[in-house]
Amino acid sequence: MTRLGIIGFGNISISLAGLLQTQLERQLEHLTIVCRPEYSSQIKQIMKEEYNDIASEYCIATSIEALINNKPNLVVECAGHDAVFEHVPQILSAGIDTVVVSIGALSDVALADSLYNSARKGNSKLLLPSGAIGGIDLLASLQQYGELDVSYRGIKPPAAWSGTPASSLFDLDQLSKETVIFRGTAREAANTYPKNANVAATIALAGAGFDKTKAELVADPKAIANIHEYTVNSPLASYTFRVEAKPLKDSTKTSATTAYSVLREIKNCIGPIVI
Repeated sequence: MTRLGIIGFGNISISLAGLLQTQLERQLEHLTIVCRPEYSSQIKQIMKEEYNDIASEYCIATSIEALINNKPNLVVECAGHDAVFEHVPQILSAGIDTVVVSIGALSDVALADSLYNSARKGNSKLLLPSGAIGGIDLLASLQQYGELDVSYRGIKPPAAWSGTPASSLFDLDQLSKETVIFRGTAREAANTYPKNANVAATIALAGAGFDKTKAELVADPKAIANIHEYTVNSPLASYTFRVEAKPLKDSTKTSATTAYSVLREIKNCIGPIVI
């Protein structure tokens, strides 16, 4: 696999571009970046100045049809829930494996069904990276037995919750102590906080499901990292997993480990060993 497509060129994609530049053993054969037309010139300039050596050839496209015509072996979605709705079914139907970073979008039942059917139709795979969390391999294994009880807790600095419903419920700038801003199911968390609950969605999909996974979201003025923790109880095994992940440089909502998780998915598709 040496032909890659990326949808979106925000914080995660830019971080991923830097990793592709330094972490791959050899250049990609071709890279296609899909963006909105108004960002095309800007992204072309950034690629030329900073990431020109990622691939032997690269293309800045403004349509999914152009992406598909460039015949990527793998596409990575980094553009948010709307991009999953609008583009990923078409890509999967075209027979192209796709990594979806905005996993919370799958909380929409109709979309999840559409993605499944599109992957079946195209004989392709929808790949869901672990993102900012770990232990997903064990959780997915325990799911095969069933009878899972799973609880997730996400803790971020108040600034990470700006622009979300929490802004109207709390004075985020004035919080002096840890404050629970949401408590409910993983599906409710993903729908209400789409940019902050991808981890809850990942845990739900790997484990007990969106409606049986309990989720709690917290704003903590003392937090200097994005903290994700979850507890699993199963007849086969029980465990608690906690990670304190540094946020991306320009996005307090997103953990820096997310880009590395996507890089791992790409390397697993390229290399002779999958881990």
